[in-house]
Amino acid sequence: MKIDLSKQHVVSVKWLNEHLQAENIIIFDASIPKVTAYKLIEAEKQIPTAQFFDIKKAFSDISGEFPNTIPSESQFETEARKLGVNNDSAIVIYDDKGIYSSARVWWLFKIFGYNNVAILNGGLPEWQKQGFQLEVKQNRNKVLGDFEAKFKPEYIAYFEGIKTLSSDFSVAIVDARASNRFNCEVPEPRAGLRSGTIPNSKNIPFTYCLHNGKLKPKNELQNILSTKIKDVNTPLIFTCGSGITACVLDLAAAISGYKNTRVYDGSWTEYGSLIIE
Repeated sequence: MKIDLSKQHVVSVKWLNEHLQAENIIIFDASIPKVTAYKLIEAEKQIPTAQFFDIKKAFSDISGEFPNTIPSESQFETEARKLGVNNDSAIVIYDDKGIYSSARVWWLFKIFGYNNVAILNGGLPEWQKQGFQLEVKQNRNKVLGDFEAKFKPEYIAYFEGIKTLSSDFSVAIVDARASNRFNCEVPEPRAGLRSGTIPNSKNIPFTYCLHNGKLKPKNELQNILSTKIKDVNTPLIFTCGSGITACVLDLAAAISGYKNTRVYDGSWTEYGSLIIE
């Protein structure tokens, strides 16, 4: 039986465990090290049949000046096909922190025109907590897929646009960084990057949307977002340090019914590097 995830953004570990044998399911491990972490402890195990989704290399423009720059349409399509992605694949994404970098992959598929994708709520920690089967990490040779990427620029904000929109009060720019970074109380963890905020931006740390690594219920997400954005029709731009955790807020907004959202791909790393005050 084939699975359709186009109407849901998140699935539970129980659901995934029950659908591991679905004929069109593909599971991606999208784990990356946290820039704020002192040490990365790499998990040696993975969810059965999972493949590594390499955000940093295969699915970023490594020639870009700033980290995690989105790849071209052709690069994304080519790399997704290498992982066996077809036009009818049901994709489930997880990471080893609960929900962190998995949201970036959900957003990447969104901007390349594919919505049969969901995030595993709680990720690998929740899967382990529930005692579900694991396997040793391994590479798999997949049959080349037939996935076709269709770039959707309306889901992305760029530096030039941000400079203008930061003075447009009909648009809300929302920063997902921790409040002490947003308020410039601590240095940025990225070496050489100055502290600061985009003018007129608001702060909703992405961690506010999570509880023990899992997304909070829809009504709680709606309450969190409505403290800073009253109208669900307000155009939203999410930003963070380098375009990773902004996608968690974009996910929360999608679940909460906000329709007009974008992610600033370069985020503070780009803005803080290019703006001279």
